[in-house]
Amino acid sequence: MNSRPAAPDAKALEARSGVVVAVRGSVVDMRFTDGLPPIYALLRTGPSGQVVIEVLVQRDAQHVRGIALTPTQGLARGMRVENTGGPLKAPVGKAIVSRIFDVFGNTIDGEPPLNDMQWRSVHRAPPLLTQRSTQAEIFVTGIKVIDVLSPLERGGKAGLFGGAGVGKTVLLTEMIHNMVSHQQGVSIFCGIGERSREGEELYRDMKAAGVLPNMVMLFGQMNEPPGARFRIGHAALTMAEYFRDDQHRDVLLLIDNIFRFIQAGSEVSGLLGQMPSRLGYQPTMGTELAGLEERIANTDNGAITSIQAVYVPADDFTDPAAVHTFSHLSASIVLSRKRASEGLYPAIDPLQSISKMATPAIVGERHYLLAQAIRRTLAQYAQLKDIIAMLGIEQLSQEDRNVVARARRLERFLTQPFFTTEQFTGLAGKLVSLEDALDGCERILTDEFKALPESALYMIGAVDEAYAKQRGATATPSRSASPQQQASGEVENGSDQHAP
Repeated sequence: MNSRPAAPDAKALEARSGVVVAVRGSVVDMRFTDGLPPIYALLRTGPSGQVVIEVLVQRDAQHVRGIALTPTQGLARGMRVENTGGPLKAPVGKAIVSRIFDVFGNTIDGEPPLNDMQWRSVHRAPPLLTQRSTQAEIFVTGIKVIDVLSPLERGGKAGLFGGAGVGKTVLLTEMIHNMVSHQQGVSIFCGIGERSREGEELYRDMKAAGVLPNMVMLFGQMNEPPGARFRIGHAALTMAEYFRDDQHRDVLLLIDNIFRFIQAGSEVSGLLGQMPSRLGYQPTMGTELAGLEERIANTDNGAITSIQAVYVPADDFTDPAAVHTFSHLSASIVLSRKRASEGLYPAIDPLQSISKMATPAIVGERHYLLAQAIRRTLAQYAQLKDIIAMLGIEQLSQEDRNVVARARRLERFLTQPFFTTEQFTGLAGKLVSLEDALDGCERILTDEFKALPESALYMIGAVDEAYAKQRGATATPSRSASPQQQASGEVENGSDQHAP
């Protein structure tokens, strides 16, 4: 790959050379006698120059401390260090589309290497305030519960909050399927500190779905050193900025997982010997996160819309990593383990998920009032659950029973079969327009579907599919839950899970 600059002459090389004086895990101390390399300079050392180090600290007039972006096996004191003369760079250009890269811009998909590319520093300033667009636009995803209750902002940042195993990655991959099918932009998937298996599966799924020609993928996996995981996000943003500023295209940037970026920064901070702050996080966490997040913006040239999975340690939303991430987001989508256990997928908690776009001035009066009515109905149902569990639904007033019936039908209507899970569920994926989603919620709130069982609204697209599903269920009797179980919400109708 033509990624290295032309070789300097011997005299210049001698002046830029240093010596390794200490190695502590991924942290390397080096001595330079003829001028120190600047912060963020990239250095090479090791038996064959395979160890790449980024300078982070100038300790004194002759010593610098850096973090290795590659494994440090074989590194020893006294080895020669070569200053490459520049920072870490990422490849940009039309040729990068449909390829997979590592943090250095090397292709890792087994395809032929790319030669005709430009290289840009991953350390770039965010767009100026005067360059940013002030127009607020909705970014439609085709997923009912998001578009109705937590609409995303074009050029904004949305977070998927949830613990392990509640469906963050599945939701991200579903959004890729939905976006590429009806937007003329480009999608960039950045995997930070996640499983290598997930990256391979995602690549295979995107290739099978035919969306790879509009995608770029970057991976800094969990088995890589913290320095590589810490910089892969900056490399992805450099590519996104190229498509936005040079090609004037809208970019969908998916990051899985932004918590791993913070975690990698914490590891780097600890290795550098910095004093930890609350709960062991690095004292510079806010600055590092802002340096990444502020580059995601909507300008006059185009927009970078980011959707970020955020792992929440022990489901604790007061964790500093979750709190700092919240402050940058225009929409927060919270995934609930309880809803996942009830089979309500996507397992998004409609009462905790919020969006600053959900105002009458942006989404319109009808959408805003409908969303408020849905939240109010679901909140009333949440308050009545304890009474139902203790005394049974028969002890409620008729008005409260109507609220429960509407809320349970709304919960089931807001589920949706995904394209990315067809092979597991046997249900065909559905893409639902915002108008269809709003229409369905409005008709449920007016009790139009009161005569239909709740199961008819489970895992459908537009609300009219409930009638066809009920006709099919009537023609083919199936095992169902008892009225007491349906009222308490303890089980899901068996026919719900597998009905076509």
